[in-house]
Formats: sequence, structure tokens, C-alpha cells
Amino acid sequence: MENLKFDNNGLIPAIIRDKVSGEVLMMAYMNKESFAKTIETGYTWFYSRSRKELWNKGATSGNIQKILDISYDCDGDCLLVQVEQTGSACHTGERSCFYNHIITSDQNLNSNQELGTILEAVYKVILDRQQKRPEKSYTTYLFTEGQDKILKKIGEEAAEIIIASKNSNNLEVIYECGDFIYHMLVLLAYHGITLDDLAAELNKRR
Repeated sequence: MENLKFDNNGLIPAIIRDKVSGEVLMMAYMNKESFAKTIETGYTWFYSRSRKELWNKGATSGNIQKILDISYDCDGDCLLVQVEQTGSACHTGERSCFYNHIITSDQNLNSNQELGTILEAVYKVILDRQQKRPEKSYTTYLFTEGQDKILKKIGEEAAEIIIASKNSNNLEVIYECGDFIYHMLVLLAYHGITLDDLAAELNKRR
């Protein structure tokens, strides 16, 4: 802790990131006490500037963050906390607090991430939505509507892929395939089929 630089209020910002997917989940502040409790318990603890008290992420909601790695920047005044996220990080029900985009790009995917790792991360979120059914979640909507709605969306996305391909629009093909794969993963979750089950079937075709 001696290498960390807490500000005049005794706080240091902590960026929380999903270790598996690489997604930035939230930013909160720690003081020396909450940082010590984070190290001691293996789960994130923060300091609330408005309530002037410590708080344990997920203590009420169950959306806990298991610590996998903690590092600090070159100046020692900011933490990067990599976690295994259970449920949603944001109080709105969104996976990440950073869901409001100012600038976005179709090419913002980290190409260093393997497809299997990304699929596992997305499927994990889908399973969490299936279990907890957070409000205002599209995935919750699909599971609530049931099999017919899921199958209809898969059919619609397949048609969109065909149209994009016929138009020779590679970016649209990528986008629509992403939508198709997402809905396919929802269908797998609906049937209780795991990615390992799918991998075993694909392995037969190698």
C-alpha cells in the first residue's frame, strides 16, 4: 500500500474490469480501509463519498465481484481491479456502468481475444439474465416471451445475414452474424445446452 497515492480526501479511484472478457464494468473509490478489506476478503469494497461509509459490492444485490488481479498505474494514483463478476455491475441492471456511448465504432473489438473466450463471457451473461431476469433487459424479454420468440428472432437474423451477403456488405455480414450468434446462445441457454456440449459436437466434424 505504500506505493499508492491517495488524494487529499484519502481516496483512490479504482477501475473494475472483467478479467475474462476485458470489459470495463465500473469505477468507484477506495480508501485505505476499504482497500485493506478488499485484499483481506478477496471481494471488492469501496468508500461512498455521499454516505461517508464503506460498502461491499453485491452485499445486497448478490452481484459480487471476486478479486482476480489488482494493479496500479505508473503514478500510483489509480487502481485496476480485475474481477470475476457475478450478475450486473451497474445498479441499472446493465452489465457495465459504461453503456452510454459518445463515440463508437464497428471495429472496437479487441482482436487479441479469442472467439471462444468471448463466447464464454457472453454466454455467462445470458445465463445470469436467464436466472435473475433483470428489468429492462432484452435477454430477459426473450426468455419471458419464450421459445417461439427466440426462434422467430433467429429466423429474422438469418434472413438479415442473407441480405447483407447478397449486398456484398462485409461490415453488415459481421454485424448480423453477431446478432445471430447471440440469439443462438440464448436458444442454447433456453434448452440447457452448454458451450461444452456444442464444442463436443463441433469436434466431431474436424
